[in-house]
Amino acid sequence: MTTLPDRPNTAVLVIDVQNGVVADAHDRDGVIANINTLIDKARTAGAPVVWVQHSSEELEHGSESWRYVPELTRLDAEPLIHKKYGDSFEDTGLEAVLAEHKVGRLLVSGAQTDACIRSTLHGAIVRGYDATLVSDAHTTEDLTKYGAPAPEQVIAHTNLYWQWQSAPGRQGGTVETAEISF
Repeated sequence: MTTLPDRPNTAVLVIDVQNGVVADAHDRDGVIANINTLIDKARTAGAPVVWVQHSSEELEHGSESWRYVPELTRLDAEPLIHKKYGDSFEDTGLEAVLAEHKVGRLLVSGAQTDACIRSTLHGAIVRGYDATLVSDAHTTEDLTKYGAPAPEQVIAHTNLYWQWQSAPGRQGGTVETAEISF
């Protein structure tokens, strides 16, 4: 239903599943297992898998904390987008990569739910994409000491409100890994 013309394809976004981002994340291993399943389904179907990697003072480019977790393997042919902002589209080549692959629908996974995942979902729908959140393939760390809700509540709330997200000619929504087909 995307508003982008001639964009019939679906891509998987794997956002910031980096050592320093998910080290203390809620259900880290379960989420990474679901992301691996999602990636396998996409590859089997010939759908693009696009990797997004954040850099900052805490995630210095090339450092161990900046690297993707060892449980996930990016293939050389799969695009890698480097970013410095929460929204994976902001000041990156993501739009060009998606246009090249004729992608109009995104399946979003990764970390952190309350930051880069939400920012990218909103950035996608504003730019004309259908943006589906994979409800059991995103996570966040415990930020309760700063007044945030517990991670499982942040994840549940994000799944709840994104389930009903839409805009003219665009659709949000959520889906569990097991329900995904291409």
